Amino acid sequence: MSNAVGEAGRPEGATLSIIRGGLLIVLLVGLVGVLGELLLLEHVEDPWQRVPVFLLVAALIIVTWHGFDRGPLSIRVLQGTMILFVLAGAVGLLLHLKGNMEFELEMKPAMGGWTLLRESLMGATPALAPGTMVQLGLIGLVYTYRHPKLRRTGPPYSTRHDH
Repeated sequence: MSNAVGEAGRPEGATLSIIRGGLLIVLLVGLVGVLGELLLLEHVEDPWQRVPVFLLVAALIIVTWHGFDRGPLSIRVLQGTMILFVLAGAVGLLLHLKGNMEFELEMKPAMGGWTLLRESLMGATPALAPGTMVQLGLIGLVYTYRHPKLRRTGPPYSTRHDH
């Protein structure tokens, strides 16, 4: 562990701990806010729409668990869930964009190229909204990055053999 001192004279570890705590709060507020938004929008019509709702509920349970047990297992489960957030957000972006493109082509079948892309991005379904899942996933991954509870205890493993 480094004993480096930050700009304000605090040990670097204290500063990182404050930043990590802030990230966890931002993640928690984001999870609650996005879940509320999706429920208000009734974003549960088909199985694909239920995926982010399920992930948000799961993440809230995991973050609550992590609040009580800050051990490595809760951190690893949170990391895995945040990876799923990034993947689900990417899939959601594609699904929203695809749905908007199909709608635009029904209205104007001859549309194509940049015009179709622009109109699809500005369509009725917010095409970039699933990016929020990506953002929350990245916040969670930054929170867990090199988390102190994931450090191995004991002597480091070495492949060097002295005979």
